[in-house]
Amino acid sequence: MRLSASGVRDINLLKHYRIIRKWACRNNGLNDADLELLIYLDCMDMFTKEDFKIGTYSYSWDNRRWNRLLKEEWITVWRKRNRTTQKFHIYKVSFKGKQLISRVYRMMLGLEDIPTSTKRNSIMKGKTYTDKVLITSIENVNKDKTR
Repeated sequence: MRLSASGVRDINLLKHYRIIRKWACRNNGLNDADLELLIYLDCMDMFTKEDFKIGTYSYSWDNRRWNRLLKEEWITVWRKRNRTTQKFHIYKVSFKGKQLISRVYRMMLGLEDIPTSTKRNSIMKGKTYTDKVLITSIENVNKDKTR
């Protein structure tokens, strides 16, 4: 089954993407480019460092992104190179990364609400003006049962 442009609009898939992305990034120590790059790489399933570089062309330059995502275990080595038959390491988005991406998808489909407890969502502490505006947006997203 192919999904059409009107089909995506009808299911309101991207209606609250911005708020959900803000929640995901803020509570997981990622920036917007990191999250979107993880989604891109997850769609590829397995990738090399060269695939990662190709994926980063449309994002702001961050020389430390690769090492940071590896160190924070958003990306893991699936198969190490052996210098004879495999010339490159092959990587995958880690279980932790896949869980976050799945959760974002569930929130976008309306199957799960954005957490509203201060323990599970640092935005809900309301420390800044931006946080207070986001709290209102999060409440509106959770009330919207047509997403």
